[in-house]
Amino acid sequence: MLEISPEAMPLVDHIETLCSGGKRMRALLAYWGWRAAGGSARAPEVVLAGAAIELFQSAALIHDDIIDHSDTRRGRPSVHRAFEAMHRDEGWSLNGEEFGVMGGIVAGDLCLSFSEAVFASIGSQQASTGRARRIFDIMRTEVMAGQYLDGLSEVMGTEDPEEAIHRASTVIRYKSAKYSCEHPLTLGAALAGADEALLKGLSDFGLPLGEAFQLRDDVLGVFGEPEVTGKPAGDDLREGKRTVLIALAERTATEEQAAFLESHLGHPD
Repeated sequence: MLEISPEAMPLVDHIETLCSGGKRMRALLAYWGWRAAGGSARAPEVVLAGAAIELFQSAALIHDDIIDHSDTRRGRPSVHRAFEAMHRDEGWSLNGEEFGVMGGIVAGDLCLSFSEAVFASIGSQQASTGRARRIFDIMRTEVMAGQYLDGLSEVMGTEDPEEAIHRASTVIRYKSAKYSCEHPLTLGAALAGADEALLKGLSDFGLPLGEAFQLRDDVLGVFGEPEVTGKPAGDDLREGKRTVLIALAERTATEEQAAFLESHLGHPD
């Protein structure tokens, strides 16, 4: 990036800051998928795969925070807010918020580019044209589709409670569960040459695990303590997220309670 311009370095700096935190859960799952298929403990291939997944995760977080207007991530300012603060501190012209969004979008895109470059550097047949490459590509496509469905569900308004639960469950599956647990496990295993039986077993285990992880995250998003979770409580309510938690609440609510929830869902205050 320095070869292009020193002024472009904040893109890398903010990506590095974001990537320095987190649980590394996806990279760990890729490692254990690799080990389950007989991969050696210190092989560079699985380290690169884990790094590629973490960079993709960072890209998704950066863009998600822009979409959700989130101020913090992992206890720090979200990337687009960090760019907005840089604009304010430097006293630059035009709109600081718009500059922050621009910087965040570009940083997220750069993360996607880094993710692809790291995965391609593995160099094995599995990572180039084999099953691992197909899993990596499917994972990225599903997350994009899941993100769109999440935004779509917010603007479609109220609906039949059972349909709302189904729609929210679909968002969970494709925006989070598959790329959080199922795909890292199967990707690591595929890199090590796993057969179809093992891949199916890991998939059958990983998908419900990922769904449970996201359901728990939705609960923490409403009731969690910001000093523990690293993000404000109630953001999902303020942004009008049609989560499974909201759908279940409306299914069991009285008409008056449901009307109250609908009238307040998506309001910043």
